[in-house]
Amino acid sequence: MADFSIRLEGDTRRLLKKMKDFSELDKKKVNAVSGQVVRESTLERFKQSRDPAGKLWKTSKRAAESGGKTLVETATLRNSIHVHSDASGFAVGTNLKYAATHQFGDPGRVIRARKAKALRFQIGGKWISKKSVRIKIPARTYLGLSDDDQQEIKGTVEDFIARED
Repeated sequence: MADFSIRLEGDTRRLLKKMKDFSELDKKKVNAVSGQVVRESTLERFKQSRDPAGKLWKTSKRAAESGGKTLVETATLRNSIHVHSDASGFAVGTNLKYAATHQFGDPGRVIRARKAKALRFQIGGKWISKKSVRIKIPARTYLGLSDDDQQEIKGTVEDFIARED
């Protein structure tokens, strides 16, 4: 490991104060506020049907047929978005089993009837019975940091540092 040193000349009191202020920053609170910023942004994505990059989600068949919104028929997924934060960081997410399928998509899986002779569902107003069905679900990314989120977090940290002056 190489040794190196930094030499500062002149009045360093202001720099040292900033460094001290930063080391004493309430990281738990900064992370809690930043986590809420990202959660609110995530909830807004459900209203706009857009991913963190601003791209529209592919409309689901159910939403297209009923005139509803993709991923918000019951709002269970949207309402399950929570924040966990502490001094080391924050996480925004959900613990719903099917959440990852919507976030990352599913290129195709077979669903089979288990307790009944067939699966029964409606397509175009007609009831259909099948022993198994192959489904493909496109990714509809709702979690993640947008450019605006990153700027908001940066601004939050800067505000906390400025309060320490």
